[in-house]
Amino acid sequence: MAERNPIFTRTELMLGTATLEALQRTRVAIFGLGGVGSWCAESLVRSGVGRLMLVDSDRICVTNVNRQLMATTKTVGQVKVEALAARLHEINPDVALDVRQKIYDATTAAEFDFSEWDYVIDAIDSLESKAYLIRHALSVPTVTLFASMGAALKMDPFQIRQSVFTKVEGDGLARALRQKFRQTGGIPERPFVCVWSPEQRKNLGVKDSRGNGTVAHTTAIFGFALAGLVVADVERRASVGCDSMRPAAT
Repeated sequence: MAERNPIFTRTELMLGTATLEALQRTRVAIFGLGGVGSWCAESLVRSGVGRLMLVDSDRICVTNVNRQLMATTKTVGQVKVEALAARLHEINPDVALDVRQKIYDATTAAEFDFSEWDYVIDAIDSLESKAYLIRHALSVPTVTLFASMGAALKMDPFQIRQSVFTKVEGDGLARALRQKFRQTGGIPERPFVCVWSPEQRKNLGVKDSRGNGTVAHTTAIFGFALAGLVVADVERRASVGCDSMRPAAT
């Protein structure tokens, strides 16, 4: 038996050996490494997930510093996925990372084989890409999808919750996503779980073209909640002896 990595001692103590081993076999693809996806990635690596795909086309800009994990005044200008990958390897040098500086959309979807992944995390802001990613992921029976709805203009962490998409209420992104689905074949029949908040706020400062206001604690909680959904599902599978998880990456 391979020697256990000591960084996961407390995780194993809480979740047990079977779940930790299942986490190390788990493969998660994260699309969008901003204020939600970056924190999700870190939480998954710290929890022992063995392989991640990181997908984001952007470089870090100064307005990312208030909420994105890898964004600091020293990393402005760096490629987001590369800066995040460097941090994740500092946490666990053994984690396998598939790093892609790429936009996910209809023109690039064929480059992603979702059958290689156990979970897909949707943390994309672009409505068009988000809708296409959700349809693509749900078309693969072996994939479990968890999606973030709008984390911007949210301040109260105690309103953040999870439910299937059809139960999301009062979220502007979910409303726009429903409309997009209806325009492109209807709302997917296969249910998927979302992290969302019904909180309604307005920008109080001068709004510019870069989007709505955000704060770190709510975007991070969205990301941590998505990671928590993965870990809880892996624990559930491990507790019932589910054999759907693939062998550990080498």
